[in-house]
Amino acid sequence: MHATLDTASAWVRRWAPLIHEGEVLDLACGGGRHARLLAGLGHTVIALDRDAEALAQVAAGEHGDDITTVEYDLEAPGAAWPFAPRSLSAIVVTNYLYRPLFGAIAGSLAPDGVLIYETFARGNEAFGKPSNPDFLLMPGELLGVAGRGGLRVLGYEDGVVAQPKPARLQRLCAVGPAFDLGTARLDPEPA
Repeated sequence: MHATLDTASAWVRRWAPLIHEGEVLDLACGGGRHARLLAGLGHTVIALDRDAEALAQVAAGEHGDDITTVEYDLEAPGAAWPFAPRSLSAIVVTNYLYRPLFGAIAGSLAPDGVLIYETFARGNEAFGKPSNPDFLLMPGELLGVAGRGGLRVLGYEDGVVAQPKPARLQRLCAVGPAFDLGTARLDPEPA
């Protein structure tokens, strides 16, 4: 299968089978490609974005009835993180970076929760946008997020990809301290 910008990330597809029952957050979900994947796997999904039009597409698309959409701008002045500590079984973040949320993201994971994160890294400016350093991870930055959050890293990559478009990315899959590592297949079947 040739990846497109509407296709769920191979990184997310690889690690999604590790997610346990409970609420799963697709943070800055955009058009909902990962929300649809997660709902299709039977999860209770919250798709959060500040773009009402994108959320309308999520609700109208495949598995839309199984996804709760939340319009919220996490970067607005005075915006509070809307999720309780240790309340989410998983958080999926792709192509989004707002550093002030790192602590809240890690803190909202259940003790056996899964964080799947993939976004642009320094060096992406060679491929186009984003090129602003504010939107590019520094070397090893996602590893630091996991460490400060008390998470155990199961997978990490930092490098250049060709699909769905050439880019420099960092990718992380990390789990909470109560995650049963006996259930963590490192060669999961593709979703």
